[in-house]
Amino acid sequence: MSRRIQIYVLAALGAVLALVLYRTYRGDGPAGSGILASDSKFLPLDVQEPRLHTELLERIRKLEYSGTHRNIFVAAPPAPEQGAVQLAPKPAERFVGPRLPPPPPPLQVPAEFFGYATRSVSGKRVAFFTSGDDVLVVPEGDTFLGRFRLIHIGNDSADVEEIATGRHASVQLVQPPPEQGATSG
Repeated sequence: MSRRIQIYVLAALGAVLALVLYRTYRGDGPAGSGILASDSKFLPLDVQEPRLHTELLERIRKLEYSGTHRNIFVAAPPAPEQGAVQLAPKPAERFVGPRLPPPPPPLQVPAEFFGYATRSVSGKRVAFFTSGDDVLVVPEGDTFLGRFRLIHIGNDSADVEEIATGRHASVQLVQPPPEQGATSG
C-alpha cells in the first residue's frame, strides 16, 4: 500500500471517530439511544373516569377454578364433595379371642443422672448417678444397682438397659439445686 493511500485511510478513520464521538456525547447516536428515567418528564395517564370497574372483577371471579380445594400441605385425603354419595361406614368388627395383656409400663430407673466426665487416659466417659444417699460412678458398658447396664452417655441424657428384660430407657441429666448457704458479696 502506498503512503498516499495510508494517509487517506487514516483521515477517513479519524472522521468516523469524530462522528461517533459527536453522536455519543450529543445523545442521539446509537450509543446514546437509551432513555433514562431521569431524562424524561413524568406524564400521568389520561383517565377520564377514575372508578373501580366491578363488572370486570365479577367476570374474573366467574373464571376462577371451581374444583375441590385442597390444602397441599396436609397429608390427609381431601373431604368428600357435598354432592357425592356417602357410603355407610362399616360396623366395627368385634374382637373374638383372648385379650392380649397391656404393654409393660415404661422402664423406671431408681437413680438420678447428675453428671459425667471423660477419663483423660482412655477417653471413655463415666456417668455419675445418685440412688438415695449413694453416689454411683458408672463407666459406659458397666452394670449398676444389680439390674441396669449403662449403654451410652450423651451430653444431656444417659441410655440405660434393664438386663433381665432388655428394655431401654433414657435418663435425663438433672441439674443440682443451688446451695442455700451460698452468698454473693
